[in-house]
Amino acid sequence: MTEPMAERMAKARAHLEETQAAIARAEQDLRNTSERVRSRDRAVEVTVGPQGELTGLTFPDNKFASMTGPQLAASVLEASDEGRRRVAERVMETFAPLTGPNPYVPESRGVEMDWEKIFGSALSGGRQGGGRSSDRLRDEIDEDDIDSAPGGRA
Repeated sequence: MTEPMAERMAKARAHLEETQAAIARAEQDLRNTSERVRSRDRAVEVTVGPQGELTGLTFPDNKFASMTGPQLAASVLEASDEGRRRVAERVMETFAPLTGPNPYVPESRGVEMDWEKIFGSALSGGRQGGGRSSDRLRDEIDEDDIDSAPGGRA
């Protein structure tokens, strides 16, 4: 025999309320999250906050002293991109179980999340189109060389 509609509705509503409470807890937990990442060359360490913002930057062991400006900038970008990617992954892992269908509503499909739209380049390590992050910096530096003449671009 099938369950009465009122009982199904009560179970569905209870599941929804449990999910809403879990989302509120997840949001609270994620407000305090951060990731600390060192660049591959170990010259830079960054801390990235819960919204992908850079909240800390240190230069362990003064390795940066022997680097050129573009090398140091590339290390900062690399570490911050990796930190943003890790924070984005943590958010996805936290919310993925909360987006499923309500088992008490047969027609329920759950929530589809477009993580690429939400996080953009953070999921690909800061790169769009597969290029290296330092290539992006070198392009900017090359363009800046044109401005070095008095009066700007020729």
